[in-house]
Amino acid sequence: MSEALIWTAIVIYLTVALAIAVLSRQRGVADMSGYFLGNRQMNGFVSALSYSATTYSAFMMVGLAGLTYAGGVGALGFEIIYFAGVSLVAVFGPRFWAVGKRYGYVTPSEMLGHRYANRMVAVVVSLASCLFLIPYAAVQLSGIGYLLQGMTDGAISFTTGVVLATVLAIVFSQVAGIRSVMWTDSLQAIMMVIASTLVALLVIHELGGFDSLFSTLAREEPQSLSVPGGGFFSFVTFLGLTIPWFFFSLSNPQVSQRLYMPSSLRALRQMLLGFLGFGFVYTLVSVLWGFSALVAFPDLETADLATPALLGSSYVPPVLGVIVMVGIMAAAVSTIDSILLTLSSMLARDVYANLGSRVTERRQLLIGKLVIPLIALVAFGFAELELGLIAVLSVAASSGLAVMVPTIVGAFFWRRGTASGALVSILGAGAFVIGVYLTGNSVLGLPAGVWGIPVATLLFVAVSLLTSPPVERAQAFMAEANRYRTLMDSRS
Repeated sequence: MSEALIWTAIVIYLTVALAIAVLSRQRGVADMSGYFLGNRQMNGFVSALSYSATTYSAFMMVGLAGLTYAGGVGALGFEIIYFAGVSLVAVFGPRFWAVGKRYGYVTPSEMLGHRYANRMVAVVVSLASCLFLIPYAAVQLSGIGYLLQGMTDGAISFTTGVVLATVLAIVFSQVAGIRSVMWTDSLQAIMMVIASTLVALLVIHELGGFDSLFSTLAREEPQSLSVPGGGFFSFVTFLGLTIPWFFFSLSNPQVSQRLYMPSSLRALRQMLLGFLGFGFVYTLVSVLWGFSALVAFPDLETADLATPALLGSSYVPPVLGVIVMVGIMAAAVSTIDSILLTLSSMLARDVYANLGSRVTERRQLLIGKLVIPLIALVAFGFAELELGLIAVLSVAASSGLAVMVPTIVGAFFWRRGTASGALVSILGAGAFVIGVYLTGNSVLGLPAGVWGIPVATLLFVAVSLLTSPPVERAQAFMAEANRYRTLMDSRS
């Protein structure tokens, strides 16, 4: 595909997205809630599109398509497990929203620090989130690097793509905070799902239609249609990937922080329903991309080049190809933006403010803006390592974040949970997960993704039973968390 055409498309996208970002700015935003949460006034439609663009990033059209190319139908099962995990939002979403509204939380780590009456809980959750989320941000940068490199046969280098993505992420995050990200997300999500669906159908038509596609797979790549999926997948591998992915919507703070943003419970419900519809379509499209690439290009050196190879091929008209490319790139930038904003808000509010004294809201906001480019540069350095499959690296990050799940669940449903239990659980299980990955990713034949939550749960429960809980704080918090039921009843 022409390098000039690709750069032209990027310039057009950048011009339109920057215009939307600037127009979305609110004057006089001088506090953390305004910059990082949009003053908790986001409507359901924008929230749904932004939630979708943030979640379905380079992981999907590059990572999930690549995982399908490498592992076959198991990739679909893997993503369906994530879909099932979104049911957690139905349980925890209204509770996050209710306590956020009542106590003015800006970050999930602030919420946990307050619930367990210990600011070190907030500090540890924030630092652990940085440790595991920066590699996930790097995955998005890598996705853009692979995309541009693959579509131009190396004319645009991997590093050039990563540098471009890093600059775009910093710019969009700084323009207007979460409002610019959410409004540009809406544009990106619509373009992404429509263009990718149309092009997927076009590619399948060029390959002879659905019957021909799956007949060819059954004849030439039969392992790709076996369960749990030939080649890459085994049952143990599948289990290690899917358990952390099931809890993604709860364990990843850049996702759970968005539960504070909707203007009402109705907007929150619209966000969830819109996301589910979007995600179902996009999952099928990504898997079909992977299967199509396997038929068209069965000998790719790197599975993550499946989508770039298709987009740069004769199967896809150049104009449609660059539209999909821009959609994928925009979604990846959206995810990086959200991670940058979430981590910067946590470092400013839950690390800097808690370890300092009398830090004003305005000062927190300044620190939050200053650390955004620093986090982006660390992610850039990590992306340059080119460590492996995007989907696998994404789950590795989620495996580390999953150790916070028992602490989050306990905050809403177990009065006996203590700060000591939370701290030992997160630190102990987090160190265990890292150790397993560094020593071959196997304990008793099971990968780190299987062990994280059980180890964290055991530590959280055991230490909590041996220490004293903040009873009054727990009761007040849980009462507020359940107040959403009263609000729903009063409006029905």
